[in-house]
Amino acid sequence: MRRVGRVAQGLAISCHLGPTLAVTALALALALGVGVDAGTAAVLGAAVLAGQLSVGWSNDWIDAGRDLAVGRRDKPVVSGLVSARTLRGAALGAAAACVGLSFAVGWLAGAAHVLAVASAWSYNLGLKSTPWSWAPYALSFGLLTAFVTLALPGHPWPAWWVPVAAGLLGVGAHLANVLPDLEDDDATGVRGLPHRLGRVGASLLAPGLLVAATALVVLGPPGPAPAGSWVGLAAAAALAGAGGAIALRRHRSKAPFYLTMVVAAVAVVLLVRAASALTTTA
Repeated sequence: MRRVGRVAQGLAISCHLGPTLAVTALALALALGVGVDAGTAAVLGAAVLAGQLSVGWSNDWIDAGRDLAVGRRDKPVVSGLVSARTLRGAALGAAAACVGLSFAVGWLAGAAHVLAVASAWSYNLGLKSTPWSWAPYALSFGLLTAFVTLALPGHPWPAWWVPVAAGLLGVGAHLANVLPDLEDDDATGVRGLPHRLGRVGASLLAPGLLVAATALVVLGPPGPAPAGSWVGLAAAAALAGAGGAIALRRHRSKAPFYLTMVVAAVAVVLLVRAASALTTTA
């Protein structure tokens, strides 16, 4: 039983539980906010959860050799909680569940989500080491909004500004998430966009993208933005700025990434407030 508990603990850590739950909650909140019925929203949420689990587990499975090389004791494979083989099985099993659950929502919606998850896997499989490391984040976050709106009756596509704003949030999250690991990544040859920008450049660009994304959510819907949206934009700007400042001062802090998730939550709240404008058929 002790061994089972250690493996369960390793799986929980390796799935990057905080971001996994945050993305799932954001997708579910957006689905319910735009009017997806409760039953479909539950399946949609389960699909997003399975997809996020597969991405998290595949990341630690694929990176196991690199993490061992730099002695990342915060990684369960390095600390001995779970094996790379176990992570591989968990990642592939979650991916299979994700495919089934995604297509249970609908063929178009399912295709959008499966493509989003495949894009995220492409980051783990090699794009993270290229100047195009940002692209899977932009595509996957953008397609997540399509997954939500395509689950509605009539299967409408999101209005153009919705996936663009989500993509900007995704790239901002990528930059913020990588910052604590820049030195370890450099030591093993990972040279994505944040590494090429450098700590200062990435720390400044990340909050800029987050504010731009939130501004697009406020200004994208037709008609004048309500006062509450401007308050949300101001809050997002303050949070993003705080994240950038922390990233510059505390190089190992994960706070900038979690502040990014809070900014994303603000953007989702604003999206839900503008629910009638989210689709191209609205």
